[in-house]
Amino acid sequence: MWRYAEWLPVINEANIVSLGEGWTPIHTLYKLAAQLGLKKILLKDEAVNPTGSFKARGLSVAISKAKELGITNCIIPTAGNAGGALSAYAAKANIKVTVVMPRHTPETLKEECISYSADLILIDGLIDACGKKAKQLSEKTGAFDMSTMKEPYRLEGKKTLGFEIAEQLNWRLPDIIIYPTGGGTGLIGMWKAFKEMQQLGWLTGKLPKMIIVQSENCNPMVQMFETGIFPDNFSAEASLAYGLAVPSPFAKDMIQQVIRESKGTAITVSEEDMTKGMEAFNAAEGMLLSPEGSATYMGLKKLIEKDYVHEDETVLLFNTGAWFKYR
Repeated sequence: MWRYAEWLPVINEANIVSLGEGWTPIHTLYKLAAQLGLKKILLKDEAVNPTGSFKARGLSVAISKAKELGITNCIIPTAGNAGGALSAYAAKANIKVTVVMPRHTPETLKEECISYSADLILIDGLIDACGKKAKQLSEKTGAFDMSTMKEPYRLEGKKTLGFEIAEQLNWRLPDIIIYPTGGGTGLIGMWKAFKEMQQLGWLTGKLPKMIIVQSENCNPMVQMFETGIFPDNFSAEASLAYGLAVPSPFAKDMIQQVIRESKGTAITVSEEDMTKGMEAFNAAEGMLLSPEGSATYMGLKKLIEKDYVHEDETVLLFNTGAWFKYR
């Protein structure tokens, strides 16, 4: 992804901390398109990134900039994948890192952080509880808080998703992008990239409708889209797609802005749907989806049923993490 270094915030290339992230493949899903009666379905597979998820993009830029600014100690609250990614990049940059993670997170993700010599703190609850603990520890120790959207550089890394999609598709964007949304950095970053490319004259066609998908267990952004108000007394539960279990996204207003500006929508899928989706997709296309990736596939099926997606439209789905990390 550092092919786009001129549009990223690191000034001196000597400070770039990279593990080979980005330029992930876009697969054409011929069988599923035929089954669902659509012209073209694409899948951007972020599972092949270092540390097995799209989080590598944001944390590569964040740690690179932290190195450039002389930061030697940082902390992150995580649902899982961001903690592993930060631990890896911080290890390479010789930056001390503390990861605050829900206790119910799969053991694979806990072991990943520990293997990179991160300090791991486990908390009862979801990522919002982890965020509160991380804030307390940041104020106490002086560790820089890498929380989603509370620093500007993870967003810039996620922005490269938009550049890649445009370049890989010969500067003609899909009609619809369906994105599994927890904290929303990827969604906001892509939209930022599309706007920047318009200003550069690289994109002249219409921009995609940006559609978010969330779990029934935690869908505050869907409720906010439908009512215009963030839900009061919102009670969230853990999800099989742990990246979607974000009860109170810091960037909730920016997420809504992207959906509405793009003339998109928001949709919810059940935990059962995600399980069924993984089984059906994996058997049909020979690729293993994460639960978040399955949510985009099952979200597409629901949108077809609602007649929101039409047969002549090109749809891009996202697989944001590796199936193996959820075992």
